Amino acid sequence: MSHDEQRGEPQSQRATAMDKHVGRRIREQRLAMGLSQQQLARIIGITYQQAHKYERGLNRISVGRLFSVAQALATEPAWFFEGLTADSAVEEILPRQRMQMELMRNFASIKDEKQQEALSSMARSLATS
Repeated sequence: MSHDEQRGEPQSQRATAMDKHVGRRIREQRLAMGLSQQQLARIIGITYQQAHKYERGLNRISVGRLFSVAQALATEPAWFFEGLTADSAVEEILPRQRMQMELMRNFASIKDEKQQEALSSMARSLATS
């Protein structure tokens, strides 16, 4: 009997929770970089539908593909696993995290670099007060 079976937790359910966590992290970083799913898919050579399934945790991402995603999103593969614990893997995105992702998406869509710098400066000022 495997360690997972001893805990009463089928491996497929743990993997699904992990896949969802990694998918959320992919989405978070993609939005922070201002990329659409279509753009990310094109960069790493997959279909939009496959990128969508990775982000939703519906399809497991291979190590090689995760490495390509990490390169495309200018991060290390390990970053996608940060915050993953046996208990937290199944938690849904909190409302605050949704707001942060929306802020990143909106910031990335600002085309004027001076406006981005002004907003960044304001955020930094608010964070230190």
